Amino acid sequence: MLKILRRSLLVLLACLPFAGHAAATPQQVVQATTDKVLGELNSKREQFKQDPEAFYQALDGILGPVVDFDGFARGVMTVRYSRQASPQQMQAFVDNFKRSLVKFYGGALLEYDNQEIRMLPAVASREPGRASVNMEVVGRTGAIYPVTYTLEQKDGAWKVRNVIINGINIGKLFRDQFAESMRSNGNDLDKVISTWGDAVARAQESVNVKGDQQ
Repeated sequence: MLKILRRSLLVLLACLPFAGHAAATPQQVVQATTDKVLGELNSKREQFKQDPEAFYQALDGILGPVVDFDGFARGVMTVRYSRQASPQQMQAFVDNFKRSLVKFYGGALLEYDNQEIRMLPAVASREPGRASVNMEVVGRTGAIYPVTYTLEQKDGAWKVRNVIINGINIGKLFRDQFAESMRSNGNDLDKVISTWGDAVARAQESVNVKGDQQ
């Protein structure tokens, strides 16, 4: 499972939606982002491999207006802990969450090697202002990895709130990680917030190492 997650992460950011017009459908938004992110990566691949921080900054510029990092982070922290957080603590976690998420997926995306990405037909939404966009990533061996994005309308634009890769719910993965960090740090919210980037880095290292062993 960890090996599948690692391989899927290699193309995750390539599919993340880019900010579009309010009138654009979620499908159109996703396709626009795919083109933009891959274009940026392919045009400066060698530069980004030598200077990953430059790539992270480029991704931050693309994803910042599109991903609902505030809503995503609050979902990871959950109501149980977010209602205990002061506005300053909440903002600090959102900032750390954003930086760590961009680096987590940005590092994986640097290994992206032109895998095929297929946009699947649109699925009718059951909830107003909420949509799912489904894609498939075809690996070099022909294996197919499904990717589902959950988008919500916020301030008139579609923004990402969660992603499921090959059945692995990334929001839940990080929620579990946050809860475990709270337990292991004696419910010290400030400590968990300040070390969140380290926790994500350790998780990424664990995924990479275990993936190599499988």
